[in-house]
Amino acid sequence: MTASRGRTGRPPLTETRRAEIRREIARAAVELFVTQGVASTTGEQIGRAVGLSARTVWRYFPSKESCVTPLFSEGVDAVSAFLRQWPPGRPLREAVDRWLTEGADIAGGPDRGTVGALVRLTRTEPGLRAVWLRTHDEAEQAFARALAERSGLPADDLRVTTRAAMFNAALRAAVEHHAWHGDRAPEERDAAGAELVETLRQALAVAAQGVG
Repeated sequence: MTASRGRTGRPPLTETRRAEIRREIARAAVELFVTQGVASTTGEQIGRAVGLSARTVWRYFPSKESCVTPLFSEGVDAVSAFLRQWPPGRPLREAVDRWLTEGADIAGGPDRGTVGALVRLTRTEPGLRAVWLRTHDEAEQAFARALAERSGLPADDLRVTTRAAMFNAALRAAVEHHAWHGDRAPEERDAAGAELVETLRQALAVAAQGVG
């Protein structure tokens, strides 16, 4: 009788661990992009910063610029969740004010400084700009699905897609406006966070008013 063979090698990673690794790579990539520039950064350097090989980095991302995608997509996920929870009939500005007051972060998760530095780079780095815009293109579709759920309309209804586009554009404009005003010293980060919240409120208020 032949003994059955047990499974050899490393056990497969959980989805949670895979997400953690993607975020570690993203943070390392941003750090290198900010300190030495995108052109001077290699996959080997990104991998070395998190204890991985370049081959493993490319297993998670197709290019060095795309390594930053998790830092952008976290914000999209947070906003989509907010839209699904926003009760029908409740004014958007009121809902956003409450959400921001309760500490939610539209602009990309808890690490605002890292995301701000990354958004600033999108102004001068075409590859990063492409990732930023592609993320917002995908975000618009996610926002439309969330708005459709709360309104009971199809996701491709013109009213839904238009509202999603306006909401998406307001968020992007607010984050870019805030980021492009320059970096902040560590002692000014709290004030910068409050300014970001206020910028988001203003942009979403304009979107709520419509084209005019």
